Amino acid sequence: MSKIQPIIAASLSSEAFDKVVEAITSGEFDPGQRLSEAELARNLGISRGPLREALGRLEGRLVKRTPRIGVHVISFTREDLESLFLTREALEGMSARLAAERMSDEQLKDLRALLETHAHQPELASGEAYVQRSLDDDFHFSIILGAKCERMKRLLMDEIYYQLRIHRRKSSTQPGRAQAALKEHRQIVEALERRDPDRAEAAMRTHLRNARLSSLALLEVDKARRPKATDAH
Repeated sequence: MSKIQPIIAASLSSEAFDKVVEAITSGEFDPGQRLSEAELARNLGISRGPLREALGRLEGRLVKRTPRIGVHVISFTREDLESLFLTREALEGMSARLAAERMSDEQLKDLRALLETHAHQPELASGEAYVQRSLDDDFHFSIILGAKCERMKRLLMDEIYYQLRIHRRKSSTQPGRAQAALKEHRQIVEALERRDPDRAEAAMRTHLRNARLSSLALLEVDKARRPKATDAH
């Protein structure tokens, strides 16, 4: 029994991690909102131990812990968000360049099939949102894997990926953005299929510049909507 218990605890922590990530990136919690550990644990049906492990893994990614205050969802200034997107553009632009040279034909076929699956999402077809629910379903992650550069993968996935998931999903709800993003994804795939590194990098950078501008515009809209909530504190 003593040997099995840590595995169960690790499993609970991992499940809690995934559910908290999904809740934050889906917009269930607002940037800067305080998270009640007691309430989260109760909603998840687990003790606080596994939840604290999960939140510990998310510190610096999606949450911030302040002594004597507690855990809050991270919030971004305009400068923070712009910096994240610029870093992402540089790294993913290079990922696309490498992927054009290194992705196997099978990986490219799977990437094309993934886009066709995305195109039939009800949310995307209606222009409501472009939702990529897991790593296996994530267009950008597929390209990062295809670049076959472990250090670049870690830099993108350990911090930037988690933090920008909040804004990726919200940005895709901007009028016209979901369909535009799908079109940009297809242009990236076409460049990869042609094995054209220059074109692949340029297409990825263009896509991420558009995503950055959309996210920054949405940040300003959100900021304008919450002046009274800010003043109340």
